[in-house]
Amino acid sequence: MLSFIGTVIVGLIVGLIARALKPGDDRMGLLMTIILGIAGSLIAGYVGRALGWYQPGQAAGWIASVIGAIVLLVIYGIVRRRT
Repeated sequence: MLSFIGTVIVGLIVGLIARALKPGDDRMGLLMTIILGIAGSLIAGYVGRALGWYQPGQAAGWIASVIGAIVLLVIYGIVRRRT
């Protein structure tokens, strides 16, 4: 249970940092910010393992997680503009 709570807290922090660094209006609530941060961390970990930066089972770093979340925000903005 504590691992889940830790994941949510880290996701919130990463999501908030990514939203603060990326310019523009990203209208999303607290839950979507948490999901953004968690997904950014997962993507950063996957890409980092594919490039050999991280070992299997090793978590992505803070900077990589924020960069992953920013990439997701950019994709979200592109998709939102098309609809």
